[in-house]
Amino acid sequence: MIGIAPLAPRAYLTPMATSISEIALTPAAAARVATIAERQNKPAILRLSVEGGGCSGFQYKFGLADAPADDDAVTRTDGVTLVVDSISLDLVRGAQVDYVESLGGAAFQVKNPNAASGCGCGTSFSV
Repeated sequence: MIGIAPLAPRAYLTPMATSISEIALTPAAAARVATIAERQNKPAILRLSVEGGGCSGFQYKFGLADAPADDDAVTRTDGVTLVVDSISLDLVRGAQVDYVESLGGAAFQVKNPNAASGCGCGTSFSV
């Protein structure tokens, strides 16, 4: 008889869990997500996805998520979780999500090594 070890709990375990080297959330971005999530009484889970559109062909979309989906890539920084769906991950692999405050305003920014070009607004890119 072959013994089978029990599986680890599935909380946040996904088939495509990424390492921080594939996509990163800066401490500044993590702090901002935590603040927003607390104000909205939601889990500190930021979803980054890529959609068609914008000035350059693709655009980033940010939103709070209740939980990671089964096919999400997951990374954590300072208690905050960043999730990216498997299709979007191919377009943002190696990227860093930051939160930047300047005189012009404050926003999440994606520093994406896969982007061949971007637009002035910083939310649209092409590959």
